Amino acid sequence: MNDSRVWECEESLWLGGADLYRELVDAECLMVLPEPPFVMGGEQAIDAVSDTPRWSRVILSRQQIKRPQEGLIVVAYKAEAYKPEGKAYEAFCTSTYRRLEHETWRVVQHQQTLPPLSNT
Repeated sequence: MNDSRVWECEESLWLGGADLYRELVDAECLMVLPEPPFVMGGEQAIDAVSDTPRWSRVILSRQQIKRPQEGLIVVAYKAEAYKPEGKAYEAFCTSTYRRLEHETWRVVQHQQTLPPLSNT
């Protein structure tokens, strides 16, 4: 998977719904998010997305991609996501993609860390 497709997938996971999660997130995926239950598996994440309003816009920056071995892609980035009412959410994220077969990739790990609170 080339770099532009990786970033298209990451962005689509922020904006898309449960059907997209079922397509792109592996059932064995592990996620760590900054809200309870904090640690969840792929099926839990899909269920959570089904019950949560989606982001209307996301900006990805500070993007990095590593390919530690054939069939494995690890990404890190900063996300700024917005709901329709304009409320912003920022997090530093990682995702790991595993190739199942030619051009079929699934997310097997995703993590979000909130930036530190400023003292201003």
